[in-house]
Amino acid sequence: MTDGRLVAGIDSSTQSTKVVLVEAETGRVVDRGQAPHPEGTAVDPGCWWRALEEAVTGRFGDDPRGGAELGMLGRASAISVSAQQHGMIAIDAGGAPVHDALLWNDMRSAPQARRLRDEFGPDWWASTIGTVPVPSFTATKLAWLAENHPDLAARTAAVLLPHDWLSWRLRSCDGAPSTDRSDASGTGYYSVPEERYRTDIVERVLGHVPELPEVLGPAQVAGATHTGIPVAAGCGDNAGAALGLGVREGGVIISIGTSGTVFSTTTHPVSDPTGAVAGFADATGRNLPLLATINAARVLAATAAMLGVDLTEFDRLAQTGAPDAAGLTLIPYLDGERTPDLPDATGALVGITRANMTSENIARAAVLGVLETLRDAQDSLRAIGIPIEHALLIGGGARSSALRHAAAEVFEMPVLVPAPEEYVALGAARQAAWALHGGTEPPAWATRIDATIEPEGAGWAADVRGRFVTARRSLYGV
Repeated sequence: MTDGRLVAGIDSSTQSTKVVLVEAETGRVVDRGQAPHPEGTAVDPGCWWRALEEAVTGRFGDDPRGGAELGMLGRASAISVSAQQHGMIAIDAGGAPVHDALLWNDMRSAPQARRLRDEFGPDWWASTIGTVPVPSFTATKLAWLAENHPDLAARTAAVLLPHDWLSWRLRSCDGAPSTDRSDASGTGYYSVPEERYRTDIVERVLGHVPELPEVLGPAQVAGATHTGIPVAAGCGDNAGAALGLGVREGGVIISIGTSGTVFSTTTHPVSDPTGAVAGFADATGRNLPLLATINAARVLAATAAMLGVDLTEFDRLAQTGAPDAAGLTLIPYLDGERTPDLPDATGALVGITRANMTSENIARAAVLGVLETLRDAQDSLRAIGIPIEHALLIGGGARSSALRHAAAEVFEMPVLVPAPEEYVALGAARQAAWALHGGTEPPAWATRIDATIEPEGAGWAADVRGRFVTARRSLYGV
């Protein structure tokens, strides 16, 4: 028996808003909604609010600052928001954005990231902050704003992240904005080892110190909607996925969505001066060492479009092609890349002959190219001592049967495929249930595993790995 209370989890990702309504005690999803976001790497944050309205099939009143209670949210006893990490929402004293929100995948601050990295040195960043600057981080975007729009930088009274902004809107913008450790740790100016903002960095990049969201504990309540529904602290999307899946040490989550992310959980802070591994915080009070790639599921979609097929046919082609793509190697840096740090890179298809240039082999090469970039990420985690025994494969790309089965061979370890679910939104819902019930740990919700794929030691995987590493070194020097 359950007490019947429901909680709502919101995932405001790069591409869409997903909402799940969940039984607080069991984690069973009883209702859900979804709405798309506009394309682009710089957007009006109001689009996220409009997508939330559509996702819960309700209108939230005429006041643009009003709280959202209609639709499924009105049935919840608590709400939590998880959203795309990093980004920059700079707002003025009246709460209005001074510039479109710059998203994590906006690469325009690459020069500022390089200067910050060089000015303090990667060892300092890794040991003091937990991360080494890349263009995704908020600190680099603030530096870009100050250098390119000093008038807008001067007007900036507060800086929020996407989940901070949506949580604040749910609270009718009542009181000061808040955040949590997981999202704050992706700004570039929150020290994970010291558990505090480094306002000296903020002043260095922006020219002054604006209001920064209060960092709440994982089970704290940020405030309430205007009808009294508690709004939990919220979290970044990767921390939300880890919470939704209940990941433990020894497991690594590999999420193949708009971006590719590879992350695990540890009890101790992580320091990687190479900058490959970000020493983020998680949503439970622990730590979340993570690597992210710009290119993931969109590589598959772009290749399918080039071949003139839908994703179902693309998957069939990729399963029909030679296991090693008959010598074709795709380096999938189609939109630049974050790991390795190559923001201006383009992709490459290497080893083309008349014999192997078939639709089947090109589809297979796209799948293998994505998996090899994720294999790079796993190797980087292992290099700093993170134990990895098995992978949990999630995200839109994980629906590909060709990708699932190739993953076990490329990763050389068992691949577990959880039942399809919106795990970021589910993690947010689990946090809302935690805030509702209290305690030192989140509620224990079971994760159903649909498939476990064991590696067979296929010889082609080593050949593909060697070709990929050689081509990457030759083309990009890494």
